Amino acid sequence: MLWLYLHFPYLLLEHFQQSETASRPMALIGGHPPRIIQLNPEAARAGVAEGQSPQTASALADNLHLIAADMEEQTGVLDQQAVWLYRHAARIILYPPDGILAEAGSLRRLHGGLQGLWKKLRGELDQRRLTAHLACGPTPRAARILARDRRGHCTDDTQTLRQSLDALPIEAADLDEKTTERLQRMGLHTLGPVLALPDRELARRLGPETALHLQQIEGRAADPQTDWQPPPYFHRRLDFAEDVEHSSGLLFPLQRALQELDAELCWRQQQTDTLQLEIRHRRRPVTPLQIRSTAPEHRANAFLELARLKLDRHQLEAPATGLSLKVRRFLDRHTPRGDDLFGDTGQHQEEARQHLLSRLQARLGEEALHSLALNPDHRPEQAWRATPVSSGRSSPARTAPRRPLWLLRQPQPLREMPCTWLAGPERISAGWWDGERVQRDYYIARLHSGQTGWLFRDVTGGWFIHGWFG
Repeated sequence: MLWLYLHFPYLLLEHFQQSETASRPMALIGGHPPRIIQLNPEAARAGVAEGQSPQTASALADNLHLIAADMEEQTGVLDQQAVWLYRHAARIILYPPDGILAEAGSLRRLHGGLQGLWKKLRGELDQRRLTAHLACGPTPRAARILARDRRGHCTDDTQTLRQSLDALPIEAADLDEKTTERLQRMGLHTLGPVLALPDRELARRLGPETALHLQQIEGRAADPQTDWQPPPYFHRRLDFAEDVEHSSGLLFPLQRALQELDAELCWRQQQTDTLQLEIRHRRRPVTPLQIRSTAPEHRANAFLELARLKLDRHQLEAPATGLSLKVRRFLDRHTPRGDDLFGDTGQHQEEARQHLLSRLQARLGEEALHSLALNPDHRPEQAWRATPVSSGRSSPARTAPRRPLWLLRQPQPLREMPCTWLAGPERISAGWWDGERVQRDYYIARLHSGQTGWLFRDVTGGWFIHGWFG
């Protein structure tokens, strides 16, 4: 079996860089006393190096931005990389905080060979602005230590991989520091001579755990792996190198998250109509924001436009340190069928209508737009209701009597009898159950002015006009 390992040496630092609009010197600090543990190329060109103190690094680069490292947070960032890698490899194993292992044997056929798979993953990494060292190996541990060697071993030739493995320094074997020192004192500085030692002698001198570790590198001992399973929801966490004070500053990092959501929805062949945003602050509770579309959507630019309208109405109560995008509601995507030779079914008009409604809701609020719906009541004043567009409810189709589109707020006395009677009478007697009873006989008639009106006569014999037909 062939394994592929991805080692991310600067994962947490590049995670912060993805929210930056321009490159600048940045470095992570960690440990006690604090030291530089990760830095980007801009900082390296200024003379900053790993292991330096923050004071020394800041003296070398005046505009160096230092960020306190949180390795637990890097584990969450590693999960986000597994999501997109899962689209290309069905079996994935996480090695927190900076590695992902994938079974690559079956992927060679899918991508037209190992070079095709290598090129595909490199393209994905470049698109995400991530640095990763890739290597293949006959065992999971072999692939891991070859990838951490940072030379890139892209081959499925067993003999070549074994030669590369034997040439590695003993420090790369992922052994504990004490065992590494003992092997070096024995004159063993590369992995090849160590793997050639008898198992019994290794177990006696270095312990059974070390012997088992070396056997697993060669594949002579079982090395069970726990497969990673993708979550049933989409979650993208963004962390900012510097606090964002205005809501408009959230759009650039959010755009990248929405592009990843677009790719995820296309891969799932699904859509969504609800986005959950969580704006994090330094010493304040999280600010939740919901973005809704009146129709299912998957395009990043459509969601970004709605987010821009939503954020224009939202003022940050405190500077933002980060942002999270979550989607838990997924809807199946339906492909419309063409009704004529040219496929002109009005689908584009409907999409434009839904897009307009979504923009209006984002600008004015979800409860600002209403549509008319039928209400099961015979009284004209009670026969309709205003329904929020976001509710998604529609009245069931049914046959209704002819009614005017222009209904007067209050019935007006009829000053002269009509010249032509067109329809009627239609008796409406209802409302006895709620104290607003009406008993009327309705007619459709044309008046001397040429207008077509909806008239009624009540129980007192009076005539009134209640509405106009167009």
